[in-house]
Amino acid sequence: MTFSILGVDPGLTRCGIGVIAAGPGRRVRMLDVCVIRTDSDAPLAQRLTDVDTQVQHWLGRFTPDAVAVEQVFAQHNVRTVTGTAQVAGLVMVAATRAGIPVATHTPSEIKAAVTGNGRAPKEQVQEMVRRILNLTDRPRPADAADALALAITHAWRRHIGAAGANAQMTAAQRAWASADLRARSSQGYGVRAASRAGTGRPTR
Repeated sequence: MTFSILGVDPGLTRCGIGVIAAGPGRRVRMLDVCVIRTDSDAPLAQRLTDVDTQVQHWLGRFTPDAVAVEQVFAQHNVRTVTGTAQVAGLVMVAATRAGIPVATHTPSEIKAAVTGNGRAPKEQVQEMVRRILNLTDRPRPADAADALALAITHAWRRHIGAAGANAQMTAAQRAWASADLRARSSQGYGVRAASRAGTGRPTR
């Protein structure tokens, strides 16, 4: 049982979109990736419309089971962060209207998930995404790699498997979460994690 996740690295000039299929036992594979670009000289409303058109296309093409968006933080360049936040909001509204669950993840959370280092440079993120997805080349530009890393993070964080979210899960998500739990249990993930933590108890 697999489910698909569409990851979005929001940006007004460049917006990364990556789609992966996630299976039990942390198995992931890339379905497609692209970077939406807009003309910096075009009116803001037109640029947002162009991004929205492409996002709608990708949602319709893949009908993902979940959408993961990078959480926007304040930056020194107010104009840049404003455009990024606008695109992030646009994506979240589009997914919600389509009935697709939406989650956000911080940049440090994404880096830690795929590299083990919350402050990893972009080159390291690109290389680890290549290895995790068994790709020939590193995803480029960095926006593409970040979108895929975001989707991987969402798959590995197991948000859909959280007990509190169980009632909101679709039938496909419940089936995937159940299969993933069985696969992880059979491979001893919980026992090893607990051993590393020194608790002596399996993790839940």
